[in-house]
Amino acid sequence: MPNEDEIKGKAEQIKGKIKQGVGDATDDDRLQDEGVADEAAGETREGFGTTKRKVGEAVKDLGDKIKR
Repeated sequence: MPNEDEIKGKAEQIKGKIKQGVGDATDDDRLQDEGVADEAAGETREGFGTTKRKVGEAVKDLGDKIKR
């Protein structure tokens, strides 16, 4: 199940894509650039969240094996 960082990262990516689209439609280079930055930040946050979740799962699995 995705964690908060993964969900917020995906939301940032969507927000960035929307800004890029609006920037393209209105010829607003600043808004388009903000969209690119938001999308990149979202990808980074989602990746961090995924890594954090996988490490947590690995630690839990290890703990379960030790208990046995």
